[in-house]
Amino acid sequence: MKIEYLGHSAFNITSEEGLKILIDPFISNNPSCTTPVELLNPDIILITHAHSDHFGDALEIANQSGATIIATHELATFVQKQGFNAIGMNIGGSISVNNLINVTMTDARHTSAIDFMENLEVGGVATGFIITLESGKKIYHAGDTGLFGDMKMVIGDIYKPDIALLPIGDKFTMGIEDAAIAAGWLQSRIVIPMHYNTFEAIEQDVDLFAKLVEDESIGTITVPLKPGEEYTEEIE
Repeated sequence: MKIEYLGHSAFNITSEEGLKILIDPFISNNPSCTTPVELLNPDIILITHAHSDHFGDALEIANQSGATIIATHELATFVQKQGFNAIGMNIGGSISVNNLINVTMTDARHTSAIDFMENLEVGGVATGFIITLESGKKIYHAGDTGLFGDMKMVIGDIYKPDIALLPIGDKFTMGIEDAAIAAGWLQSRIVIPMHYNTFEAIEQDVDLFAKLVEDESIGTITVPLKPGEEYTEEIE
């Protein structure tokens, strides 16, 4: 399993059996991303919500790769109207992809609107995803969110993700203090911070975040990745 950080909230994940999963593909207009759009060839694209810094280059990448986009019903309907393959789902639901992985949509506390059109359009609600890999390992992408109780009572206590990708940038999402509390609630083995330092408004001290996670959690390791860097795990 490989998790490549593309900057902001974008990740390129390769499952244990080689399925390629692209999340929130904000690439060409992302000042922190070093990966050209042309090099991305996912099997599926997960979009947490409709804002342009998450929807990003989804349609261009889907066009060149043939990938299916997975998002809320409203956002998937928008994608289908543009002529692309999309699967709509909603919070609490799960779908199987190629009989290899399972994708569960979770709640997130944020807004969602299609803000890259001439007029704002409905984009459903903001969400997160839990990706259950072939071995049963779980990766939680929180999307854009503030701290909320279900991170402990549902996502932490019930789903028990092994790896959590958490926003820390503040202003539009949790800051480092609340994200460290979330890490403590989730008790994942690995926390990878995201949605920070892309722009001046969301600059954060990732080393301080790692220290706060250490204070809040027992056994959780913070793995800050620079755009283009990877975290890998072998099948046990």
